[in-house]
Amino acid sequence: MKSKQYLTLSDAKIIAAACEAEALHHNWTVSIAIVDDGGHLIWLQRLDNAPLTSMNIAAGKAHTSALGRRPSKAYEEVVAGNRNAFLSVPGNLTMLEGGEPIMVDGECVGAVGVSGVKSNEDAQIARAGISDFLGRQ
Repeated sequence: MKSKQYLTLSDAKIIAAACEAEALHHNWTVSIAIVDDGGHLIWLQRLDNAPLTSMNIAAGKAHTSALGRRPSKAYEEVVAGNRNAFLSVPGNLTMLEGGEPIMVDGECVGAVGVSGVKSNEDAQIARAGISDFLGRQ
């Protein structure tokens, strides 16, 4: 039987704090979602004045990234490349940039999704949280 690493609530709090710090540094109001490797929500927070819709979008981006084991931007690029049929895939995927997988020793242990500013800025926040967390490992 194989063992696997997984995210704890404590891990999610570390990631979320680093994401929040990055967002506040730029005065960006966003929502931050952290999911496990199956795309199940561990953490969700909406910074003051972040759009209400950003909560669902952030969770969707994280879910998509965890299940796909890649940044959610990869799916956005598929659709942008005129593969509109990809929109019919099952799984309630959110095909927008801003979801980033958390990879530990080559395995996906979860993902971070951010929403509220430009998609590339959402991804920047997610990567900052992941980078801080992995730097502590």
